[in-house]
Amino acid sequence: MKTDIDIHNHSHFSFDLWLTLIKSHPEFKAKRVELFSSFFNVDKPIEQVAKTVKYYDDLCNTINEVTGGNIDTFEIYLMILGSLDVDVKQLNKENLNEFYNKSEELFLEYKPVVIFENIHDFFEDIKNQGKTINILSNTGFIKGKTMRKFLIHENLDQYIDFHIYSDEINCSKPNPLIFQEVKNKIKDQNLAMNQILHIGDNPVADYQGAKNFGFSAHLLKH
Repeated sequence: MKTDIDIHNHSHFSFDLWLTLIKSHPEFKAKRVELFSSFFNVDKPIEQVAKTVKYYDDLCNTINEVTGGNIDTFEIYLMILGSLDVDVKQLNKENLNEFYNKSEELFLEYKPVVIFENIHDFFEDIKNQGKTINILSNTGFIKGKTMRKFLIHENLDQYIDFHIYSDEINCSKPNPLIFQEVKNKIKDQNLAMNQILHIGDNPVADYQGAKNFGFSAHLLKH
């Protein structure tokens, strides 16, 4: 992917993660469904489990975008399990946490694929001009703490001045509060709004959300 992002006329760069910089490992989702099914003893065909997981993943993502809130990862698990006739009353936070830790191990084994070509060089260019970078990502199944581990592993964390994940501040793009959080964390508080460029693949959450807040925005099409 060659990018036409204008790094000269902006001073701070905010990047979405999913489908902007990275995409899921081709095998990860299927492996996670298998883990989900065996861990919670789901008594349904694996195809049905896969379909249900995808349905609630998409639905919760849409709810987060529409309401601007953030549905907790464990709530997503419980909705999926409930709809697969698993007795969720038998579960507690410890079970859910244990499953999350196992799915994090799986995620870091079947790591996302970096789709942004020459990303290290691109980030290097930005930093060499004395400019700053943040990650701004809505999360669902994969929490911010896991994304940080992945970015450290990819040696990308060194370029990133700060991270904002929806599960950590309990609001999601395009909610203006999440863009306000970006503004608050930028070192140079006198930076003009149009000097801040948010880059993402989602026309509503990324492009419109950033524009409505007053930032510059770049819609990325791979």
